[in-house]
Amino acid sequence: MKKSWSCSWICPLEVIVQIRKLFFSSKEKMAPSSPPAMNMACARQGRLRQRYEGCYRLVSGCIPYMIKEDGENSSSSLQDDDHVLERLQVLMISTPKRSDLIFPKGGWEDDESIGEAACREAFEEAGVKGVLSGTPLGEWIFKSKSKQNSCGLQGACKGYMFALQVTELLESWPEQTTHGRRWVPVEEAYGLCRYDWMREALDKLKEQLLFAAGDDLRASPSPELDSSAGLYMVMPPVAEGAVALC
Repeated sequence: MKKSWSCSWICPLEVIVQIRKLFFSSKEKMAPSSPPAMNMACARQGRLRQRYEGCYRLVSGCIPYMIKEDGENSSSSLQDDDHVLERLQVLMISTPKRSDLIFPKGGWEDDESIGEAACREAFEEAGVKGVLSGTPLGEWIFKSKSKQNSCGLQGACKGYMFALQVTELLESWPEQTTHGRRWVPVEEAYGLCRYDWMREALDKLKEQLLFAAGDDLRASPSPELDSSAGLYMVMPPVAEGAVALC
């Protein structure tokens, strides 16, 4: 009698356990699965793959630009030199705790071509993509920001700059917390440049575009996020301890 009494309680308990398992397993199957996390592109860090030439750290960068559309002339050939320069705007970026501006640039690494390095820096620092010129604007010798006052060749860089015709302006980019961006007319850019070599690069950009104007240079569709604004600018909060690459 005692054994049968125990079985009478055990059997209902087993039934309840099985019902609970069925209920929760079906509920898990019905629940929508969480979407996979988006892979956020990150800027390269460190200098393990950095290229050097003797005592010089090799740097690649670009001057992002666009030629503003001009009403009726937006689809026509821009043959007049002054007209090309009037419509020319360049994209400059800010760095923490400085009021002047620079162009995107950074270390040229050993797993990429010099052009790929320039495009990567434009994406990481300025959030733009576009068509890179096949010929560099030139090469310049300068010192990194942290070594400006050092003697000798410590911190010396050899930089190659290209022209980048912007076709895409991204809403977010890897280094937007330390680099704001601003479209400015090319003549205004001269007064905002941090270093003299940057002004020389602007001269070379104008020369290259004027030469191309003879080959039917056309206005490019505006890549601005807000086409109604004359300038598009994003200024990030100041990042403590941030140091801009040369």
